[in-house]
Amino acid sequence: MSKETILRCSMCGRDKKETKILIAGINGHICDNCVTQAYTIVKEENGGNQKQQIQQALNLLKPTAIKQKLDEYVIGQDDAKKVLSVAVYNHFKRIAHVAKSNTEEIEIDKSNLILVGETGTGKTLLARTIAKMLNVPFCIADATVLTEAGYVGEDVESILTRLLQAADYDVAAAEKGIVFIDEVDKIARKSDNPSISRDVSGEGVQQAMLKLLEGTIVNVPPQGGRKHPDAKMIQVNTKNILFICGGAFDGIEKKIANRLNTQAVGYSASVLANEVDKTNLLQYISPQDLKAFGLIPELIGRLPVLTYLKPLDRATLRSILTEPKNALIKQYAHLFKMEGCKLSVDEEVLNLIVDKALEFKLGARGLRSICEAIITDVMYTLPSEEKPTKQLTITLDYAMQKLKNARLTHLQVA
Repeated sequence: MSKETILRCSMCGRDKKETKILIAGINGHICDNCVTQAYTIVKEENGGNQKQQIQQALNLLKPTAIKQKLDEYVIGQDDAKKVLSVAVYNHFKRIAHVAKSNTEEIEIDKSNLILVGETGTGKTLLARTIAKMLNVPFCIADATVLTEAGYVGEDVESILTRLLQAADYDVAAAEKGIVFIDEVDKIARKSDNPSISRDVSGEGVQQAMLKLLEGTIVNVPPQGGRKHPDAKMIQVNTKNILFICGGAFDGIEKKIANRLNTQAVGYSASVLANEVDKTNLLQYISPQDLKAFGLIPELIGRLPVLTYLKPLDRATLRSILTEPKNALIKQYAHLFKMEGCKLSVDEEVLNLIVDKALEFKLGARGLRSICEAIITDVMYTLPSEEKPTKQLTITLDYAMQKLKNARLTHLQVA
């Protein structure tokens, strides 16, 4: 056999007989040993980069720094921000601990958390703000679209599809990500009584979420939606994914009140009832109340950290209008600035907006509805004016007139 016909690995020089597999290239060959060695080098290099990124995140994002960043966008809710900051920081530490060594005896468990608060108090805003400052994949999923397997809707695994998309389908990065599951109260068990119709978006969905939250290898459909037997699946390990759940839990105050015995009358009334702040019962929330609302004990046990968001009072709503980086009035001022007009709003108008929002009881979302009712007309006519207005001031009389036209005057102004 001539020398030219002997096939050798271009990397190590072994001939074909000395290797299991010899892969042919355009101008050379590579054996299975060199492929394995190259893979090990690349894996170690990537692992080092991940450790470095995690360490940088830890150095940059201490719990106090995370809270300060949240303060720029979210007014109030100090208790929830502290709990969230610690949870995110510990998530980074846990990933660093796993990446550092697998030989240590102590294994740090993840602490999934659940946020309870009325609508418009900032649950989703907290999640979106956290997403801006993180170096890990982050996604927000909606629990309302989830149904049991086999029914119209989305499988629980579709939550991880959004996380994979946020990580550009890098499975290793997605397995260290954070998922915010919004509207988790909508999958509460509807009733303890058996029914002829099946509750396909209630308890069954909670049961399907158990292993997902605790940590298991899940087959995820790459494009979301329903799973099909013949479809290609991506395997994702949820052991190191932090899950944050949020929900309004409308009516849970009654469960808390019953537990605290605040409605007791006469000499048998609880002594504790005199010390209870009845204007904010959510601060006394406990896992027992979530169970009474309709979450199964197994799911509550996998969400060990429970915190609440306070109802927004007048002072907080007033601050939300003007103080945060993305404050509502600043957004409208920027829109008018794009049209070459400077917008200013009188102090009395701001107070009127806050008073109306309190009556609507829609939290911070109610502020935008009222602002739209006041400003829509001028935003409609301004771009079409032949002589553009350079300065516009919203006065109390103008605001009252627009609210009257919007049929909001049936509400009494405080």
